[in-house]
Order: sequence, then structure tokens, then C-alpha cells
Amino acid sequence: MLPTNLAHPMTVHFPIALLLVAFLFELLALSSKSNPLFSKIGFYLLLTGTLGAVAAVITGNLFTEEFTGPLGSVKETHEMFANITMWSAIIASLLRIFIEIKKNTNTTLKLIAFTTLLIAVIAVSITGYYGGSMVYDYMLPGK
Repeated sequence: MLPTNLAHPMTVHFPIALLLVAFLFELLALSSKSNPLFSKIGFYLLLTGTLGAVAAVITGNLFTEEFTGPLGSVKETHEMFANITMWSAIIASLLRIFIEIKKNTNTTLKLIAFTTLLIAVIAVSITGYYGGSMVYDYMLPGK
């Protein structure tokens, strides 16, 4: 069995990739309204990216140690943006599920879901930056 401290590093890349690509497919869907496939692909990528974000936050909370000093400050910022990512992805997913189930064509609701996904994408990018900073600026040998 793998050590539990590897659970977080093994899960973090999925929400980054899935949410970013979901956003790209939603952009394609906006620019190509005649092809509903882009929106459907974006929807499923959003759902799996949201599940990945939840897994990354859970593994980060359960299996990473506490840090103090400058590294502790970076970790707190990383955690804050990770939670913003997770919750905005959950909200975007719930909105998109509602839109799909109800076959809702309300453009305002779709715009809110798209904007919430954009927030998740920005937040996951910032989260990744701070996570990388923790590893490469503080945790690698020689730092």
C-alpha cells in the first residue's frame, strides 16, 4: 500500500487539468452554438474535475502535515484557494446539473454557471501556483 502522504500529490493534478479543459470546452460551446457536443463534454469534465477537487482538498486536509513560518503562510494561502476552487466547482456543477435535468435554456443561469466555472479555473491556477511554491521553494532538498 502507498504511504498516505502521497495521496494528495497523486490527486491534485486531476482537478487542475479537468477544470481547465472543461472551461475550454465551455468556451467552444459559446462560440459554436450549433454543436451541443462541446457543452456536453464540458459538463462531464466539470463534474469529474469537481470530484477531483473534492478529493484533492480531502487528501490535503487529512494527509499533509502542518507547517510554520513562511511555509505555513504559503500553505494557508494554498488551502484558501483550494477551498475556493472546490466550492466554486461544486456550485458550477450543481447549476449545470440543474440546467441539464430541467433542460433549462435560461441564458442568465448559464452565464452564472460559466462565471462560477471561471472563478474555479482562476482559483485552481492560483492554488497550483502556491502548491508548486511549497514544493519547489521550501520542500526540495537544498531549500
